[in-house]
Amino acid sequence: MEPMDIVGKSKEDVSLPKATMFKIIKEMLPPDVRVARDAQDLIVECCVEFINLVSSESNEVCSREDKRTIAPEHVLKALEVLGFGEYIEEVYAAYEQHRQETLQDSPKGGKFSGNEMTEEEALAEQQRMFAEARARMNNGLNLQQKQLDSEHASDS
Repeated sequence: MEPMDIVGKSKEDVSLPKATMFKIIKEMLPPDVRVARDAQDLIVECCVEFINLVSSESNEVCSREDKRTIAPEHVLKALEVLGFGEYIEEVYAAYEQHRQETLQDSPKGGKFSGNEMTEEEALAEQQRMFAEARARMNNGLNLQQKQLDSEHASDS
């Protein structure tokens, strides 16, 4: 994708917060593994490209249905079209969990108090969310490893 492929935005205008991304990368790896800065930058760029790709395809799916608002089902269909069908179940589960948490935190859901979080509360919530994402990721990796192990065992 060229730097001006996104309408009216230069490449520098469309990015992800590097500090947050570096933290996610670091937390996904064993403590003894280090990642070169160039590799971290490359991973961030890959994430941006992936978001652009999924957003664009979601828009195409939405347009084919003569809709003007991209809905979660459009994103799921886009993942399938782009060859990421194996992730749809996990993505949908994460979406459902997010939706439930959002409903609980909304004024109608009852958990929302109208007060903003303190910095400590926000940090604790962020750590909890990272831990949940890590657990989901590790579970997916463990499942993939078990599948590979069983395929390897059956080949022998």
